[in-house]
Amino acid sequence: MAEILLCDPFELYNLLNQFSCVSRLAEINYLWLVDAREIQDYYTSHIVTAKSVKMDSDGKFLLPEDVEADSMQHIVVYDGNTSCLQEQGRAINCAQVLANVSLYPVHILKGGFQRFSALYPFLRTEKILYTITELENFQIYPVEIVAGLLYMGDQKQSQDTSILKNLKITAVVNLSHFTQNDSSESIRENQTILNFPVADSVESDLYSNFQPICSFIDSHIRVGSRVLIVSRQGRSRCSAVAIAFLMQLFKYSLEEAWRYMLKCKSSMRPNSGFLQQLSDWELHVMGEKQTDLSKPPF
Repeated sequence: MAEILLCDPFELYNLLNQFSCVSRLAEINYLWLVDAREIQDYYTSHIVTAKSVKMDSDGKFLLPEDVEADSMQHIVVYDGNTSCLQEQGRAINCAQVLANVSLYPVHILKGGFQRFSALYPFLRTEKILYTITELENFQIYPVEIVAGLLYMGDQKQSQDTSILKNLKITAVVNLSHFTQNDSSESIRENQTILNFPVADSVESDLYSNFQPICSFIDSHIRVGSRVLIVSRQGRSRCSAVAIAFLMQLFKYSLEEAWRYMLKCKSSMRPNSGFLQQLSDWELHVMGEKQTDLSKPPF
């Protein structure tokens, strides 16, 4: 029997926003999002891509025939508002049935539909069926690094007004060579933009920018403002800066921050030059180098 765990809303949000060339939601065995509420509640509104499950006459949840539960990498179950594993409810009952056939942990969404839809109202829908093409072209949002405060994405996302509005972004750290103007800091539609154009090259110096960028991010999130870190592809430069910030904010070692980031965005990968600079940053933040770069997960 698979383990049953709680899943924070931002973890599900990040699962919904993973992509390689296209959205990972198009992968048949990537995510099974299960709505365990009453069927009328599901039809009224549910989280995007969620599927309802049926019950038999005894009130036991039935496994759908069109889903290979034992091969699903991620299974997340939610009901109205379950918030702990000790509660009795539809999410718990459904998760127990799924755990009997899953090879991976089954997660229960903490706070259920009520909390998730309050945090991410733009991810609610009445749509039930999706074509593969629709899933491949699914709207991808920047991943969430610090819940409700810090996000990380690509250059295209930083220019999408609907994304910025939905996430309530008020500050952007731009690491790509594209800038709104020649100044290092500017204002665009009530958003503060900090430009630090750095090439994604092993020779580039990102280390000298860690402190001013971390100070900029910290000054905004301390007053509840939401910050978006972006680079062209949202994979190398921005993840290096996000890791540096996590190390400073939470006093994480480089390995701890790296593993945390992989959970937020599985495709993140600072280049080897930035990795070495993060090791130097670990010495600066922690007073010693605690991470061996020759070992996994590097």
